Amino acid sequence: MRHRVGVASESAPDALARADAMRGGPRLGGMARPNGVVIVSERFWAFATTSGELREGTMPASTRLSARIPLVRGLVQLGSSLRPLLSGGGVAGGGERIFLLAALVAPLFLVSRLPVALQAPFVAAVSILLVAWLMRGRTLRLHGAEHRAIGAAERGLLVATWEGAARPSRFAPRCGTNFAALAFPVTVLVERLWPVAALPALSGALVAVLSLGATMELWKAVQHPSGWLRGLLLPGLALQRLTTREPTLDETRVALRATASVLRRELETPAA
Repeated sequence: MRHRVGVASESAPDALARADAMRGGPRLGGMARPNGVVIVSERFWAFATTSGELREGTMPASTRLSARIPLVRGLVQLGSSLRPLLSGGGVAGGGERIFLLAALVAPLFLVSRLPVALQAPFVAAVSILLVAWLMRGRTLRLHGAEHRAIGAAERGLLVATWEGAARPSRFAPRCGTNFAALAFPVTVLVERLWPVAALPALSGALVAVLSLGATMELWKAVQHPSGWLRGLLLPGLALQRLTTREPTLDETRVALRATASVLRRELETPAA
């Protein structure tokens, strides 16, 4: 279920004040776009734009079985996180969705067909192109705004952040940059250990899928409250100095409007 609505920014502080009073709120994630910020919970997503528009939708429900199977659960979660970006009526147009799908899927089947000497340059070129596309426009500052809004929600500082009295960090331990920093060494390790080379194209796709699943399992372990593996986040946090910029208050409020939409629906919709 997806719909588009226009929401006046004056309504956001009321929703944020209610969310500040909530204890044990939902874990939030998100993504920055050139013209806005997406905020997601397990059940809902919202996309607030710099022009004042707000789009809302629901996240796909995961099955209990898929949530218990190692590797599979991570892939399901990763696929769900792309729902606002890839689904029709979401935050990207049809042309953007085709480009993103092609950039994600094509290397899985093309790399193994190239000479070994060209494989690494090809992957690097595709990665640079994809990152440049994702980080175009105001994305870097809105990426920082996304982190600030999520940090404000976790610390109960939503209203203070809206007013500019609080400025949570623009760096976040659950950022996709951290995931990418983990994915690279995991992929290299899986490639070295992968025993099947009889079907190169299929083998390359399987290596990519296994690498993503294994990275998600490591990602979950790194997020454990014990903090034993928290040091593995340091490369990703360092990279966030390149993938984020300090947001203005107006840009932070864009992210907070999306946050207010998600949290309002979380408060008003009983859990199944």
